[in-house]
Amino acid sequence: MTHILIIEDEAALVDVLTDRLLAEGHLVSSSLNGEEGEQLARNKTYDLLILDLMLPGRSGLDICRNLRADRNDTPILMLTARGELADKVVGLRLGADDYLTKPFEMAELLARVEALLRRTSPSSTDTLRFANVDINPERGEVKRDGVLLELSVKEFDLLVYLAQNPGVVLSRDRLLSEVWNYDIPPPTRTVDVHISWLRQKLEPDARRPQHIRTVHGVGYKFVP
Repeated sequence: MTHILIIEDEAALVDVLTDRLLAEGHLVSSSLNGEEGEQLARNKTYDLLILDLMLPGRSGLDICRNLRADRNDTPILMLTARGELADKVVGLRLGADDYLTKPFEMAELLARVEALLRRTSPSSTDTLRFANVDINPERGEVKRDGVLLELSVKEFDLLVYLAQNPGVVLSRDRLLSEVWNYDIPPPTRTVDVHISWLRQKLEPDARRPQHIRTVHGVGYKFVP
């Protein structure tokens, strides 16, 4: 049974989320306060963290930053009432794996939750290799020149999907659908942000990528 921690100060929303996630077969814990929620996240292992951006005691951004600084790689779904793209990008840069803007439909939240809980199921568990990079889908590991790289859940999922579709031009909508599990991909720079991070970690020169190439006006193509 997967264990989900909700850190959210709207008690009514916490109750609704808890009831629905329990009905979906998940174990759920929660906190209405940022400081208390961070301590819960530190003191126990969870499969997913649903984290509000604006919290009393400590902000969701600070919690995300602190957990990632301590190498806590629990997948984080960030909730925000703000509509500005900058807030979402900051959350992603600090290590959040996905975000959802309030108000949202419960079906969409459940889809995001399941997508984060379920790493991309590769058709093969064999190690994928290109240049000096080894990807082990079964272990969830990526090594460059034998050195283990730190990738977020979504960075890893995106890289595996790219590597499993070499030479295929992949649109942003397709990537949002297949990697982020969106039924209707929203207007977002999430794909571009994650591609940029992968290039910085994997490419010899992120400004002149050899493997994760841009197809202008369409999306991206992976070249081994």
